[in-house]
Amino acid sequence: MDKSFKETYFDFSSIKSDIFVKATKETLYMTLWATFFVIIIGLIIGLMLYYFGKSNKPVFKVLYGIVSVISNTFRSIPFIILIILLFPITKAIIGTMLGATAAIPALVISAAPFYARLVEIAFREVDHGVLEASEAMGATQTQIIFKVLIPESLPALISGVTVTTITMIGFTAMAGVIGAGGLGAVAYQAGFLGNNYTVIMVATILLLIIVFIVQWLGDLLVKVTDKR
Repeated sequence: MDKSFKETYFDFSSIKSDIFVKATKETLYMTLWATFFVIIIGLIIGLMLYYFGKSNKPVFKVLYGIVSVISNTFRSIPFIILIILLFPITKAIIGTMLGATAAIPALVISAAPFYARLVEIAFREVDHGVLEASEAMGATQTQIIFKVLIPESLPALISGVTVTTITMIGFTAMAGVIGAGGLGAVAYQAGFLGNNYTVIMVATILLLIIVFIVQWLGDLLVKVTDKR
């Protein structure tokens, strides 16, 4: 006999809280570590795109084209394919293809080029007059980057981190399907394969709560740093 709607989605008798606590920690572990590396790598690639893109020298135009193609390639590959494609590299770096740590390289390689584009856009929005005034006062490129470019574009950079992090939370759910752990793994293994839609619904709600918290924190930081 078919289950009712309530029995299908709200049968909490089979829910084991310890499994969801462990899975939530794994999702947060993957997301936080991947976000840390994405910010660093994304800022470096974004800076390269910004400086290469604004230069009129032929060599920089070639370099911009190379970095741009590499960036576009990795952010265009569907994540589920990328993580499978990187299995040998992940095993060489991490020592295993399974577990939350094994998902981090694919998360970083997939999200860093995406964040780099947001960084490039944020830097382009900085007032040229402010940059020219800094150069006229004798500021070095390092001083311009850390005292003008990044501070002036900080709200946009934070907004970009928020969008990228939320995208990666979705990626962690996909990574869980192929052994990375986390809420995606619980939803697929205990939920889908176990024909338990209550498990899938609870995993989805927990993912949504994480996304809402990340969005709230991002919006708050943007308000604090935006001096306009």
